[in-house]
Amino acid sequence: MCGRYASTKSAADIATEFHAVDATARSALAAPGADYNVAPTKPVLAVVQRHPRDEDGTADTGRTERSVRVMRWGLVPSWAKDPSVGSRMINARAETAADKPAFRKALARRRCLLPADGWYEWRRDGRTKQPYFITGADGASLAMAGVWEFWRAPDGGEDEPLITTAVVTTDAVGPMRDIHDRMPLLIAPDDWAAWLDPDADQVSELLRPPSAELVAGLELRTVSALVNNVRNEGPELVERVDPVTAPDEHRQTLALDL
Repeated sequence: MCGRYASTKSAADIATEFHAVDATARSALAAPGADYNVAPTKPVLAVVQRHPRDEDGTADTGRTERSVRVMRWGLVPSWAKDPSVGSRMINARAETAADKPAFRKALARRRCLLPADGWYEWRRDGRTKQPYFITGADGASLAMAGVWEFWRAPDGGEDEPLITTAVVTTDAVGPMRDIHDRMPLLIAPDDWAAWLDPDADQVSELLRPPSAELVAGLELRTVSALVNNVRNEGPELVERVDPVTAPDEHRQTLALDL
C-alpha cells in the first residue's frame, strides 16, 4: 500500500540522479516543490523514457530519451468519462495490473519511476495508529515503480491531455510485513532501464517483490501523527519520534482512506 510519501528533491536534482533530462517545462502541470506529505491528486515528479518525436509527431524509434515529467497522482484511464475516478486509482497491484482494464495498457507501454525520499505507512496498535516513514538509509531516492496514462475529456474540452500515474504495489518483504502487508514495488538502479524501456511489453520478472538485500537498506522510522493531516507538509513530518501514544489533539482519523 502506498497512500502518502515524501518527495523533496528538485526536478533538476532528480534528473541528475536518474540520468535524465529535466523536461518539466514541457508538462501542462507546474513542477511541485519540496513536499513531505505527497497525497493523491497532487502533482508529482515522474521519470519516463520515450522515443522523441519531431514537430509532426513522428517518433524516432532509433533512440530514446529519459526525462523527468510532472503527472497527477491517481491514474485516470483513457476511457474514463470523468477524471475524478483517479482519486480511487492511486495504486496498481503488481499481481493483477496486467489483467485490469484500468492498468493493462499502461503496464505494457507506459511505465515510469516515481522518485521518493520515502513513504509513510501506519501500524495499528489497539485504538491508535503509529505512523512510520520508510526511507533509504543512504539518502538516495527510492525508485517506486509506476504506470501512467493520458486522458482527454470526451467532449474535447481539454486543450492538453491530463497525464496521471499510479504507484505499483507488491507484497511486503521482511520487516515491512510487521507494519503492513503491502508496499511500493521498488526498482533497483540496475533495473531502471529495463522497467522504463518503452519497447518492452513484458516485464513480469520485474513485478516480483523487492529483494531482501534492497529492503535491508531501508530504515523504518517512527514519526509524528502530524503526518495524518495532509495539510501538514514540513520536514518535521519525517523526524524520528518515540513510538508513544499520540496526544489527544493528534489522535485523529486519517484524512485519506489508507
